[in-house]
Amino acid sequence: MARVLTTAALERYKPARKRRWIRDGGSRSLYLIIQPTGARSWGMRFRRPDGRPGKLILGSVDLSGRELKGDPEIGQSLSLVAARQLAASIHRERALGHDVVADHKARKHRRRAEIEEQAESTFGAVVRRYIKDHAAPSIRRWRSVAMYLGLRYSEDATEPEETRGGLAQRWADRSVRSIDSHDIHAVVEEARENAVPGVKPHNKGISEARARGLYAALSGAFNWMRQKRLIDINPCVGVFRPKPPKGRDHVLSNSEIHAFWNACDKVPKAYAAAARLLLLTGARLDEVSLMRPEELSADGSWTIPGQRTKNHRVHVIQLPALAREIIASAPPVDGSSFVFSTTGTTGLTSWSRIKHAIDAAMGSPPAWVLHDLRRTCATRMNEIGIPPHIVEACLNHVSGAKGGVAGIYNRAAYAPEKTAAFESWARFILLILDKDLYAAHERFLASGDRTKADKIFKNAVAEGGQAWTNYFAMIAADNVTPLPKRRRS
Repeated sequence: MARVLTTAALERYKPARKRRWIRDGGSRSLYLIIQPTGARSWGMRFRRPDGRPGKLILGSVDLSGRELKGDPEIGQSLSLVAARQLAASIHRERALGHDVVADHKARKHRRRAEIEEQAESTFGAVVRRYIKDHAAPSIRRWRSVAMYLGLRYSEDATEPEETRGGLAQRWADRSVRSIDSHDIHAVVEEARENAVPGVKPHNKGISEARARGLYAALSGAFNWMRQKRLIDINPCVGVFRPKPPKGRDHVLSNSEIHAFWNACDKVPKAYAAAARLLLLTGARLDEVSLMRPEELSADGSWTIPGQRTKNHRVHVIQLPALAREIIASAPPVDGSSFVFSTTGTTGLTSWSRIKHAIDAAMGSPPAWVLHDLRRTCATRMNEIGIPPHIVEACLNHVSGAKGGVAGIYNRAAYAPEKTAAFESWARFILLILDKDLYAAHERFLASGDRTKADKIFKNAVAEGGQAWTNYFAMIAADNVTPLPKRRRS
C-alpha cells in the first residue's frame, strides 16, 4: 500500500539512475516524480475514457511553504496540498466523462497558437511584414518609410537592422491593436519638436517635414494592417495631419544657373556630376543619385526602370553629349554598383550637406531646393521653344497631353523629339555658361524686333549644328545688327 506523502518527506526522497514515480497514498492517482537530476514534479496516471493509459504532468514541486492564492492550475509550481486539490479537480472532470488528457493538449495548443499569434501581431513583427510584402515592392522611397518606422535596410540587405530607439524597437512587443491615436499623436509631436524616434535630426528645432514624414509612414502602415484585418481602425484617423509644405514655384534665373554650375566645382566630383545632371535631364534626385551602370546604353540612352520612377513607368532619356561627358567625368569606384558613389556600397546620400556647400559657393542665392532644378529644366525648355507635351515626356510626367483617358491611348514615346529637346536644352546651358556669348545673345534679343530675334534664336537652338554656329557668329559683339522693328498695321 502506498505511503501518504508529507511535506517533509518530499525532500527526503533521493534521485536514482532512472526517473522515479512515487505514489501518494493520500490522493488517488497522484505521484511525486523525481528525475535523475534531482528535479521534482507532480504527475498523475489513470485510464482514459477509451481504456488507454493516460498521464499528466501537473507542475513542479513547490517546497517554499507558501500556498497559492486561488485554485491551482496545470503548469504552476504546486505544494503538496495544491497538488492534491488539483488532482481531485481532475478526477471530477473525468467523472463527468471528459478526456482530461485530450483537453489539456487542446489547451496547450490554443495557448501556443495565441502566443504565436500575439508575437506575429506585435508592431515589431508586423512592420517588417509591411516593408517586405508591401512597401518594398510598391513604394519608390520605401527605405525612407522603413527609416521612419525604425528599420534600416542597406542597399543589398534583405533583413533590416533596428535603429536604436526607433519605433520598431520602442513598440517591439506591443500588439498593433493596442496602439491608439494618443500614441500616434505623441510620436508625431516628438518628430516635429525634436526628432523622429531613432533618427538623428539634420536640423534642430521644430520641423513640419519630420512630422509629415512620420505621419505618412505610420498612416500607410496602419492602413495596410487594416486591409489585412490585423486591426479594425487606423489609429492615425483623427490625429491632426501635419501641414503640407508650401507650394514652390522658384525657377533658377539664368544668372543663378551660371552660379550653380560653377559652384558645383566646390563639391566632390561625384556630387558635382550628379547635381549638374539634375539640371540637364530634369530627373528626380533619387533617380540620379542611384543611377546604375546597367541603365546606361552604348547609344547614349539612360533607361530608368519603373521601380525607380515616381509613376512606376520606365523612363528613357537620350542623354545629350554634355550629359554623357559629365557622367564620364564622375570618379569610378571599384566594385560599386552605382555610377555615382563615394563609398562604393551606396549611391549618393547626405545631399543637405552638399546643398549647403553649393549655396556658400553661389554666394547666398535666393532660397531654392534641389527639386527646383527639375522645375527650371521644364520651364526653360518651354521658353526656348520646346512644346509642352514634349517637355512632359522629357520629365516622365503623366498629365496634360498624356493624362487621364488620353494617356491610355497616347502611348507615343516621342523618342526623336525628346532627344532633340535635351540637345537643345544642353546647348542653351552652354550658352548661359559663356558670359560673353550670353551677353551678346541678350543684346541681340533686345536689339530690335524681339519677336523676330526670339524666333531666330529658337530655330538655331533647336536645329543645332551649323545653324547654332552661325547664330554664335551673328551675335558676336562686333556683329550685332539691330533688327528692324515690325510696323503696326
